Amino acid sequence: MLDQYTQQQPYLLALDSIIFGFDGEMLKVLLVKRGVEERTWSLMGGWLRPDEGLEQAAARILFDLTRLTNVYLEQLYTFGDPHRDPIVRTISVAYFSLVRIADYETKISGEFQARWFSIYDLPTLLFDHGDMVELAIKRLRYKAAQHPIGLELLPDKFTIPQLKKLYDAIYNTEFDKRNFSRKILSTDLLIKLDEKQKGFSRRGAYYYQVDRCKYQAITNSFLNFIPNSELGL
Repeated sequence: MLDQYTQQQPYLLALDSIIFGFDGEMLKVLLVKRGVEERTWSLMGGWLRPDEGLEQAAARILFDLTRLTNVYLEQLYTFGDPHRDPIVRTISVAYFSLVRIADYETKISGEFQARWFSIYDLPTLLFDHGDMVELAIKRLRYKAAQHPIGLELLPDKFTIPQLKKLYDAIYNTEFDKRNFSRKILSTDLLIKLDEKQKGFSRRGAYYYQVDRCKYQAITNSFLNFIPNSELGL
């Protein structure tokens, strides 16, 4: 029986991380340039270590670039085309994560040449990393429509207009203000604060916070979280 193991061809197992962030206007993905090709960017990636599980390795790779922990991280897909890496047969397990850009900027790792790119204006990407990003965007749109995970991209306090901008950016569309506000507030996930955002309108917009207890309770439920959720799916 052991002969069956020794007769098999070994393969490399890599992990690639699609890291999404929101800067208040655009949905972006974090890419790195590590000297593979001068004009080519790539996702942050690494190899599975002998003493690691997949989730542990994905979290380590994310931390290596951002120095962030306890962020949203989800396995996306396994890419195994025999020709995806021209150097050696490599299977890649891709994960996507949602980070707050402000948090990232205060804990950036200086080891890599990293840069945020709009998901709608990407440079040339290494290997099949473009396919990974495209699939991650589709998954994010699906999940953001059914679950409140988009809130992971916002600061601790935010306004309804800021939240709408986020979902406009995710779906590359513009939702109706009244319908969006009514739908979001009907979820009863947000806590209205007494503080207003100053300087953007005469009256100002109230800040909200996520009710974390309710958020954790319904994260795995299907909510039809936003109006017209079929957009972008």
